[in-house]
Amino acid sequence: MEEIKENINEVVAPESGMNFVEQEIAKDLAEGKNGGRLNTRFPPEPNGYLHIGHAKAFIMDFGAAEKFGGTCNLRFDDTNPQKEDMEYVNAIKEDIHWLGYDWGDRLYYASDYFPQLYDLAVRLIKEGKAYVDEQTSEEIAKQKGTPTVAGTPSPYRDRPIEENLDLFERMNKGEFEEGSMVLRAKIDMASDNMHFRDPIMYRIIKTPHWRTGDTWKVYPMYDFAHGQSDYFEGVTHSICTLEFVPHRPLYEYFVKELADESYCPRQIEFNRLNLTYTVMSKRKLLQLVKEGLVNGWDDPRMPTLKGLRRRGYTPSAIKDFVKRIGYTKYEALNNIELLEHSIREDLNKTATRVSVIQNPVKLVIENYPDNQTEFMSMDNNPENPAEGSHEMPFTKELWIEREDFMENPPKKFFRLSPDKEVRLKGAYIIKCTGVEKDEDGNIIKILATYDPESRSGLPGADRKVKGTLHWVSVPTAVEAEIRDYDRLFSVENPGVYDGDFRELINPDSLRIRKNAKIEPWLAKQIKPGDNYQFQRLGYYVVDPDSTEERPVFNKTVGLKDSWAKAMKK
Repeated sequence: MEEIKENINEVVAPESGMNFVEQEIAKDLAEGKNGGRLNTRFPPEPNGYLHIGHAKAFIMDFGAAEKFGGTCNLRFDDTNPQKEDMEYVNAIKEDIHWLGYDWGDRLYYASDYFPQLYDLAVRLIKEGKAYVDEQTSEEIAKQKGTPTVAGTPSPYRDRPIEENLDLFERMNKGEFEEGSMVLRAKIDMASDNMHFRDPIMYRIIKTPHWRTGDTWKVYPMYDFAHGQSDYFEGVTHSICTLEFVPHRPLYEYFVKELADESYCPRQIEFNRLNLTYTVMSKRKLLQLVKEGLVNGWDDPRMPTLKGLRRRGYTPSAIKDFVKRIGYTKYEALNNIELLEHSIREDLNKTATRVSVIQNPVKLVIENYPDNQTEFMSMDNNPENPAEGSHEMPFTKELWIEREDFMENPPKKFFRLSPDKEVRLKGAYIIKCTGVEKDEDGNIIKILATYDPESRSGLPGADRKVKGTLHWVSVPTAVEAEIRDYDRLFSVENPGVYDGDFRELINPDSLRIRKNAKIEPWLAKQIKPGDNYQFQRLGYYVVDPDSTEERPVFNKTVGLKDSWAKAMKK
């Protein structure tokens, strides 16, 4: 115990920067509660994919266990077979591992405890603490009253114990229809806490369970199953979000039917992760997927961890974002710009710089030898010289961005225009000498000359010009598809919209460019999940749809950092 207290004292030092949840855990450990043991848990429902809000939760669950030398269980809350699927179980495991956490041999399911939960329910019936109610769900809701008006007791509340036992057993045998009966706890219909007004413990569900088959026809409600499951597997700290604050007394009520002074789980609540221009409701996310408004759970516009991964977000960036927003006791709407700032900072350190032309127009250097090819050295990452460099072929004909040329530019246009000089990155200074247009007046070719003495890196080649353009050689360029993703919703807080939230979807949340040109070195290197910085354009990731013949890139985030700019003001 002395060793535990010494370790805790080190963690609680002011410089440790602990949040309030960690402070509560440290205090419990220092006081020797539950034998000085720490066991947290992450209890997802296997009825959907995890999103970044879930990540905030399990970063706390697993992170606190790591910080204090405890353990963290992964327990699937599989108490509703009508909505659950093994697909979700596997995806949840994958997402947790992706963020760098592991549950070891502590994988559990609420269904593991169905026998113990059923036995506890029978015991409560025998003790006169539970009864079978035959009212409809609407009748039960109505007779519960309001926060200021006491509820009305069910007409079945004082049923004889033997009758309740018989009915509950027959409910589980499947003798009654779904919705015809429930098992309720007999607590207090006049309680100030609405959750204490005889909450439902069990309901009838005849859908076979994906783990237990047809064994059960009654399934426990969350408030009854959750705390007991915590107790059965030795959880000491049940960390959850603020909406469970009013549920805590009921959690403690049920747990104390099992617990004693030697061991009792404790519930602690923190604020949810709410993000601008995003919906976090699992129901709404499922609706987006089922109605084809997005391209699946891993659509890069979705806040799911699969979607963020496909968009190029990294585990370290997500953890950094969660650390920045913190854990508090009040709800907040977090700016998506801060999330973008975290991934931008991460990729700036790690992403290889490459040349990609998204909207190409041909540039012809008239005085460059026709059949000559030079190889220009390009730094892979100026932020990390150890990353080295790669070579790009330079030829007479190049692709440049169409937006980098204007015939009649404004005063502060520092890119290419008639009779103006710019540097081609890592290569030569060129001067525009003219353009060629098609019959509709569209520019199809830009003509220029180059200064042979101005090659980057050569002695005397340090002549200054204001503009620098990226480029790709025409003969060696590889065609690619670029998917530019933007925010899925066009308003800051779509979650509070009173109308149909689908009306708020941003019509420009995805733009696809099919004729982008990429440098040949990049085409040979790519594999799905690799991150790159496209020179002057932003950060992109290789999509799983990519093939050797047809690379596909998803935009992760642009180069402009609105969050960092705002913080400097």
